[in-house]
Amino acid sequence: MSGPILAGVLLALPGFAAADELRRYAVVGDAIPEPLTARGDATRGRALVVERTSTCILCHNGPFPEQKFQGDLAPNLAGSGSRWSEGQLRLRLVDASSLNDATIMPSYYRVDHLMRVGPAWRGKPILSAEQIEDIVAYLVTLRE
Repeated sequence: MSGPILAGVLLALPGFAAADELRRYAVVGDAIPEPLTARGDATRGRALVVERTSTCILCHNGPFPEQKFQGDLAPNLAGSGSRWSEGQLRLRLVDASSLNDATIMPSYYRVDHLMRVGPAWRGKPILSAEQIEDIVAYLVTLRE
């Protein structure tokens, strides 16, 4: 791995199962080029994106005809795979604030130096490494 290792991913959190421990990752430029875990599953990734509890479609919209209400606060996800590389998408999910301090997008895989974190989420990532990789696997398929 090249590039800095972010402090937030070096924590071993008490009470987390081995599969839930934060994985190390390196930010290289505007991307995290290496997957956090095994390659993701695009079908599971799509299910996560359109599920309201994941919060993606509260802000984003895209090619999800089954979802009547979609957000318009953030970029349309259609064409994500053409606009950004796998690594760029991964960094945006892990910690969008590393690219834009003023972003409203949550840091889905960072636990340090966060503000206004609900008690249930303190010290825990919003998404697991596997879920991040599933969403990345789906978003790279969106070419148009």
